[in-house]
Amino acid sequence: MPVPGPGYSITVRVEAPASSTAAGDLTTAVGRVGGVLTAFDVVESHPDSIVVDISANALSENHAQDITQTLDSLPGVRVRKVSDRTFLIHLGGKIEVSPKVALRNRDDLSRAYTPGVARVCQAIAANPEDARRLTIKRNTVAVLTDGSAVLGLGNIGPAAALPVMEGKAALFKKFADVDAWPVCLDTQDTEEIIMIAKALAPVYAGINLEDIAAPRCFEIEKRLREQLDIPVFHDDQHGTAIVVVAALRNALRVVGKNIEDCKIVVSGVGAAGSAIIRLLLRKNPGDIVAADIDGIVHSARGNLDDNLTWIAEHTNKEQQAGTLHEALVGADVFIGVSAPNLFGAEQVATMKSDAVVFALANPDPEIDPLEAGKHAAVVATGRSDFPNQINNVLAFPGVFRGLLDAQAHHIDDSMLLAAADAIADVVDNGKLNASFIVPSVFDSAVAPAVADAVKKAAKAAKQ
Repeated sequence: MPVPGPGYSITVRVEAPASSTAAGDLTTAVGRVGGVLTAFDVVESHPDSIVVDISANALSENHAQDITQTLDSLPGVRVRKVSDRTFLIHLGGKIEVSPKVALRNRDDLSRAYTPGVARVCQAIAANPEDARRLTIKRNTVAVLTDGSAVLGLGNIGPAAALPVMEGKAALFKKFADVDAWPVCLDTQDTEEIIMIAKALAPVYAGINLEDIAAPRCFEIEKRLREQLDIPVFHDDQHGTAIVVVAALRNALRVVGKNIEDCKIVVSGVGAAGSAIIRLLLRKNPGDIVAADIDGIVHSARGNLDDNLTWIAEHTNKEQQAGTLHEALVGADVFIGVSAPNLFGAEQVATMKSDAVVFALANPDPEIDPLEAGKHAAVVATGRSDFPNQINNVLAFPGVFRGLLDAQAHHIDDSMLLAAADAIADVVDNGKLNASFIVPSVFDSAVAPAVADAVKKAAKAAKQ
């Protein structure tokens, strides 16, 4: 199922004999070991030799080494250097701070800094709300993590989490012109995280919690929302939930079903799964049956934490027990945010006709999408190399743009649902089909549409 992708892209500089077959020999060698050639550039030419840069996508670091070794083993060929293109774009970080005002002379300096800045400080001291008007606070978001649940890598700590938070900040700027900054905390103590976030809050107009492990993330988000006067949004929960709800709305349009009639099975009840369930419940589905590593969640199962207790009380109307495979029987929809390779085509065949399967575990989904497609009418994944990628980038930039524009002090489910509807509406009837239920993350219409919807919902919530 996996195909070579840009995440493992390399550029190999090789010296080869100057012959009529040199280019063909080199490109054939890359293809022979499964690499995908993306560029071939001659950088030096001599009477008896050429030096070329060969760029190729690989499956993994080991596969990239195989490509390099294959090239180096060709007669007369010598590998001079290998560059990992992913590491190259991270050199020195991916974001920077740039001044918005000119500092050309003493007059400029006197207004931007001392003595003029003192007047602005006094104005904010007299009216703290002016910080949103007169400082970076009006357009700045903290991307806050403790590094305890980074991507699929687990608890790798704050320093190792920094490249992800930098990337998140870059996406905020690219898609919604929001200034975001990584805040990677060297603590995984709930009380310390809450204390630090509260202490940092004066600088920011919103906090985007990121990659904090469950169940601590629930407590951190809940208490920060209660204690701060700025929106607190946990993207792993609510960003995922927004895009899933948007995608499901369009998927059900494709198959001609109403959510009120559907049985939905959710695999995984951590941060993402729990938030998906809570937001889907606002859509009044026929039923939701949740499952985790211990099977179907129901009230009599025992050993349920607060989150699972709430889910047991609000889902699974028939109090079904058993395995995920048993839950799938007769289901209309599967949503997975759990683990790879949990079931196969034979289990999808037990679902109702025109089934919808969202297998979102990354990098390897709960079921091979090609297997799911043997029986499901609509299939989505979290991957970029299959149709219908469920990607949080569709949500969080526009959500925060709308919150900032509304000068919102909180975020609630009405705003999350508004964002989901806005994403779904970008895919109109002229575009909608089984392979296109969500827009591209590069669709320039998405972030403005989400921002406008969230802004309107936020202003309505103030009334």
